Amino acid sequence: MLADHEAALSVMQRIEELARCSEEADRLTRRYGSLAMRRVNALVATWMRGAGMSVWQDHIGNLRGRYAGSVGATRTLLLGSHLDTVRDAGKYDGPLGVLLALQAIEHMQCASQRLPFAVELLAFADEEGLRFGSTYLGSKVVAGTFDSQILTLTDADGMTLHDAVVAFGGDPSALAADRRAADDLLGYCELHVEQGPVLEAEGLPVGVVVAIAGQSRIAVHFKGTAGHAGTVPMTLRQDAVCAAAEFVLAVEQLGRQTEGLVATVGQMVVDPGASNVIPGHVHLSLDVRHQQDDVREDACRQLQQIAAELCTERGIAFEWQLLQMSSSVACDQQLTEELAQAVVAQGYPVRKLVSGAGHDAVALADLTRIAMLFVRCKAGISHHPAESVTTEDVGVALAILHTFLQQLALTQAGL
Repeated sequence: MLADHEAALSVMQRIEELARCSEEADRLTRRYGSLAMRRVNALVATWMRGAGMSVWQDHIGNLRGRYAGSVGATRTLLLGSHLDTVRDAGKYDGPLGVLLALQAIEHMQCASQRLPFAVELLAFADEEGLRFGSTYLGSKVVAGTFDSQILTLTDADGMTLHDAVVAFGGDPSALAADRRAADDLLGYCELHVEQGPVLEAEGLPVGVVVAIAGQSRIAVHFKGTAGHAGTVPMTLRQDAVCAAAEFVLAVEQLGRQTEGLVATVGQMVVDPGASNVIPGHVHLSLDVRHQQDDVREDACRQLQQIAAELCTERGIAFEWQLLQMSSSVACDQQLTEELAQAVVAQGYPVRKLVSGAGHDAVALADLTRIAMLFVRCKAGISHHPAESVTTEDVGVALAILHTFLQQLALTQAGL
């Protein structure tokens, strides 16, 4: 199957339909359990049934479809991504992967083809964590790693996750029963918009993911002394902003010096925040990512030491608080090689990438082998209305997925 323009157009048209399912009239926002999510699940369920799948919604709200294999098939391949969004989102982050998989299954249905394994399509209900601040809710339920203690989390309106699950049609006490058994699984493959600029810069439509970077999120608090901006001499100041500024530049420098490391200060709050007052306190966020956990952890230690030294020099104090840490996840070597062969079969070079962003594949890695294919996006823009992919690249990704499935079928058949 070479890139099928009509099939790619179908994917793009369906993405437009899903984009109209939003909580806000002027921008795309789809939080867990919202009316917009219900509408999206209903639409995708209809398309799944049309592709010959049995379809059900589990207790967390994931939409799950199963395309049966040939007679005697005992194994199952999982495909999927998420249908929720961030606030003021792009159209493709999540839905692209769901709809590419759906289109590939629809193609097999139209050709009356059954593979020597079943294919299950997972449309996850909450990857972004926008409503309750906890990511991978849907995929963690499938993987069996959902922590029931977070059912007490509340949204901005005071509703608990427990009550939101009930309102979405689920039973919170039955979430553990929705864990997917692992014994028959071949693995999980997720197609996703790249969310970065590498593929566009190199003129490539797709890239093969080899790992998903680990991440550390840290809160840093610089504690100086506030004072009058006009009366305290420069030599006697304990300016928290100056310390923070030095630290931010050190973060940038270490990120540039360490291959594969990305380090970001994304938030900074200055107190008291007046134009005529020397800043007494600065609170900032630090995000550090790398595919090797030891490199990431060493970078965090170095940055903590740098903060300590510059604060000592300036006579101020600081606090360092680790808020969140996730380990890196390696994609399965065999499945990744199968995916790479499918890329080559379609006439493209294999560009291996490390994903700096998290994906549902992170949670599924606790259940089964994972593989991922990235699709080029314009200017690397994501989590933004300007997020964009081309119909041509969607066609390429679709052809690669089809080839991947056919190759896997031959492997399973022992041919």
